[in-house]
Amino acid sequence: MPVSHLLSLLIWLPILGAVAVLAFGRNPGTARWLSLAVALATFVCSIPLWTNYVPTQAGMQFVEHLPWSDALKTSYALGADGISIALIVLTTFTSVLVLLGSWGPIDKRVSQYMAAMLALEGLLIGVFAATDALLFYVFFEGMLIPMFIIIGIWGGPRRVYATLKFFIYTFLGSIFMLVGLIYLRMKTGSFALEDFAHAGLGLREQAWLFFAFLIAFAIKVPMWPVHTWLPDAHVEAPTGGSVILAAIMLKVGGYGFIRFSLPITPDASQEYAWVVIAMSLIAVVYIGYVALVQEDMKKLVAYSSIAHMGFVTLGIFVSLALVRVNQNPAGAQLAIQGAMVQMISHGFVSGAMFSCIGVMYDRLHTRMIRDYGGVVNVMPWFAAFSILFAMANCGLPGTSGFVGEFMVILAAFQDSPLIAFVAAFTLIIGAAYTLWLVKRVIFGDVGNDKVAKMKDLDAREWIVLGAFAAGVLAVGIYPKPLTDLMQPAVEQIVAQLHLAKA
Repeated sequence: MPVSHLLSLLIWLPILGAVAVLAFGRNPGTARWLSLAVALATFVCSIPLWTNYVPTQAGMQFVEHLPWSDALKTSYALGADGISIALIVLTTFTSVLVLLGSWGPIDKRVSQYMAAMLALEGLLIGVFAATDALLFYVFFEGMLIPMFIIIGIWGGPRRVYATLKFFIYTFLGSIFMLVGLIYLRMKTGSFALEDFAHAGLGLREQAWLFFAFLIAFAIKVPMWPVHTWLPDAHVEAPTGGSVILAAIMLKVGGYGFIRFSLPITPDASQEYAWVVIAMSLIAVVYIGYVALVQEDMKKLVAYSSIAHMGFVTLGIFVSLALVRVNQNPAGAQLAIQGAMVQMISHGFVSGAMFSCIGVMYDRLHTRMIRDYGGVVNVMPWFAAFSILFAMANCGLPGTSGFVGEFMVILAAFQDSPLIAFVAAFTLIIGAAYTLWLVKRVIFGDVGNDKVAKMKDLDAREWIVLGAFAAGVLAVGIYPKPLTDLMQPAVEQIVAQLHLAKA
């Protein structure tokens, strides 16, 4: 397959597909099949990104550059390295499963829902592929619109409240980032991320920019204490919205730290790394305790997502101390690799867990834990998948949940055994709330007559959960292809941090 305009194809194919679904998908069946065909085509087209990537070639590949505005000195500039490719393929893979999983549950305004999902996919790919800061910002803001629509129209009883809270939080954070980007444009004369990284900023300038980026990306992750929008958004969103929100959209925050904070503000990132590390440790411990007391399954998994994403930010900012203070570039690479593997793993695990909740909700129309019990007796195959994903959420060796967290803890130990101990402690908390959930929902006697009438997985649900299970096991058993893909990009980031040392 020609790869000269592959990134543009991946961005605009689902967006144009969304337009086609709206135009020709008045019949729900046509809308479903057309949207699934577009998503499958996008996934197939994303595979050459991985197969044609050249690990020995430094920098961005699949580069596209088209002048956009001479007055603003901005361009339609795209490129991808191993980090971008991993997230783009995760996006295209998950989008297929989301559309397939929504096949039955979404029965009203089907074409609009499918079109919103396709548009969201294209905008997310644009975020991970943009190498021009203004273009990144356009995609960054644009992806709020379809998610706003998805929650606001197909969400639960409090969908308006959850939607407005989600939009206000994320939009407010991005305003700070926009101010920072405008300042960098004035400083460098362009919006190119590469120019930003060589702007020669002083520590004071970097500090202001660092906190501007921190506000924007911390809300997206989300980090404590700006996390409160996420549980409400998850609870009110339809299952597909929850899956794409947890599996993909949260990764934009971690990706932003890697693409903006580390290369553009390396000195300030080191100076204030303790702030992010402290916020991350609070997230992985305190939020874990919050998850323990939840009675709504969706809310429990939402808080679990916040805790697990804390490992991502912990790994990213521990790397600064390892490379710039401890002179340990290998440890820094391990930390960033661990953060990236954790992002990919969380995409599979959180997407799978929200899908499992959706399967049960479709049958009983309730998410409350007390309404279930003994599901294994009537849905043994579903129970097997649920337990696998629960074990991955606990960080069981052999699943993807173990690999990223272990790499981050191992890297953190090389900087501070205390940080590593606190991070490792959360594995116990994670196991506590996850196994407590499994015990009450899956095991025991059949809870009531409604549970007794539940049917096991159909073919569509088998495909969705089976695909997620394959991802969880593939990364857990043999993560080398993933780490090899990202290694050149990680090495380049660590080298830049080392050279930028004040």
